[in-house]
Parts: sequence; structure tokens; C-alpha cells
Amino acid sequence: MTGKNAQNYNRNYLKYVAGLDPPTKHFKNCLAAFGVGGLICSIGQFFRYMLEYAGLSGDELAAAVSVILIFLGCLLTGLGVYDRIGRHAGAGSIVPITGFANSVTSPAIEFRTEGYIYGTAAKMFTVAGAIIVYGVFSGVLVGIIYCLL
Repeated sequence: MTGKNAQNYNRNYLKYVAGLDPPTKHFKNCLAAFGVGGLICSIGQFFRYMLEYAGLSGDELAAAVSVILIFLGCLLTGLGVYDRIGRHAGAGSIVPITGFANSVTSPAIEFRTEGYIYGTAAKMFTVAGAIIVYGVFSGVLVGIIYCLL
């Protein structure tokens, strides 16, 4: 094909694909993401209030709420509920800490048939590994700066 024919062919192909592709409902998707993300944060806030009422405060309170949300994210992933939430909510289920728990738990469950070492242990950090490395590196860097000051 010559240059002009190739451009026409590409243009026609893109029109054909655009005609088959259903239109994206941006407003509906944003609203669902906002609603589900807000609901997850509200659940975390509920646990915060309950634990604060029980006597926790400061770092212990923040850690306990984080642990509860991570546990719930892992539990819902294991039960297959979090995937359905994610299909409906999109980024609203990925952004909170429960999304991080899901990103670690999903590959661990999916590859468990390959064994504990090459399946679960190796695959569970494929998505979350970079985040963990960045978090550890940032923590070390901030710790060094804090010690120097």
C-alpha cells in the first residue's frame, strides 16, 4: 500500500472500531468510583470512631484501622466479592488501602496451584512489589534525613 492508501485504510479501520465500541459513560463511572471509594473510607472512619471509643488513640488507632481495612480487603478478595466491587466501581475500589490488599491477595490466590514458593510467594508481589520497594526506600530515606537533622 502506498502512503495515502494506508492512511485512508487506517482512518476507515478506526471509524469501524469506533462504531463497534460502546460509548464510555464517564459521568456514571466517576460517580460509581466516588461513591464506592467514599463508602470504603466511611467504613474506615466508622472503625476509627469505634476503636477511639474503645480507648485507642494516636498511632495505635491508625494502625488498628489500617489492619482492619487490609483484613477486610483480603477477606473480600478471597470470597470473590472484591472483584465484583472492582468491576462496578473501577478506581474507587483501587485507591483506598483495601485496593492494595486486593492487589497482593489476588495473585496469591490465583497462583496457589503452582506451589507456595513459585506460585503464591513469587506472584503475590508482582503488582505490589514496586509499591513496597518504594515505601521501604522512602521510609529509609526519611529516617536518614530525620537522624541527620
